Amino acid sequence: MPIAVYDGRVTPPLFDGRRFENPGASASRTFGELLRWQRTAVRRPWPAWVEIQPAVGLPATIAPGRLALTFVNHSTFVLQASGLTVLTDPVWSTRASPVSFAGPRRVHAPGVPFDCLPRIDIVLVSHNHYDHMDLRTLRRLEARDRPRFVTSMGNRAFLRSRGLSHVEELTWWQSLEIDGARVTMTPAQHFSSRTPFDRNRTLWGSFMIEGEWPRVFFAADTGYWRHFEEVQARFGIIEVALLPIGAYEPRWFMQPAHMNPAEAVQAHLTLQARLSVAMHFGTFRLTDEARDDPPRQLTEELAARDVPRDRFRVLCPGETLIVPHG
Repeated sequence: MPIAVYDGRVTPPLFDGRRFENPGASASRTFGELLRWQRTAVRRPWPAWVEIQPAVGLPATIAPGRLALTFVNHSTFVLQASGLTVLTDPVWSTRASPVSFAGPRRVHAPGVPFDCLPRIDIVLVSHNHYDHMDLRTLRRLEARDRPRFVTSMGNRAFLRSRGLSHVEELTWWQSLEIDGARVTMTPAQHFSSRTPFDRNRTLWGSFMIEGEWPRVFFAADTGYWRHFEEVQARFGIIEVALLPIGAYEPRWFMQPAHMNPAEAVQAHLTLQARLSVAMHFGTFRLTDEARDDPPRQLTEELAARDVPRDRFRVLCPGETLIVPHG
């Protein structure tokens, strides 16, 4: 199976010439630790299927200065502003897996049917894990809309070899301008791999999207780390933060790479976000917690920290929020 690697300029401490690493912290686990988790896992039950009511139509027009934010599933959002539509880590496939017959299988339909999507201008791909870089979906978007794909360092050649035409790759704190939007790749505490042979050979990250609409921070896949303080210090007011709340048990194994709801609330406070929206839960069974644990525990943590529930929303698949500027 072909792998993606980055062999560019050495930039310590992030890249040593062969592999990327989180400066001062590692989110990777050894094969022995993986076997220990699989041997000792106590997995709470998940439903085989959950019926939802997908959205069959998204807002046709967005007033200037406003943002329409629609939750699709997992880490996939449709972000619509006047004259621009952005898609984050799009996954419409049945499985988050390299094969169609095994691997984590979705338990509900996408909140927006693929054919009901508006034209997509920009696609953000935070890293190369199968639940974030879904090649089947990316190829469908290429064939339909030929959007601009923005991804993390090391993934451009791989995606171009898979038929995507317009791919840009960024490292942390690097920005580019597309159609009136400024897209900046920001840090995350995570890791990368698509095979047993390419661990950390490409970068991972999060994104800030800015324009004439509310500023959006897409945290992607991450553990809790100092980068939330750095993002807030560099960007100031963050009007919308998309924060992961799931795939966190057992903590001894998952903590470096995935936040739990308590850490997500802390990230919301550290970022000083006006509004946070939960993601990375309820679609694919990736870890040991039950499907409804992340939103339930988020509600408990918000109450414990005296954070109003309307400041950290949990959306149903297909639900849209309209966010004003300022």
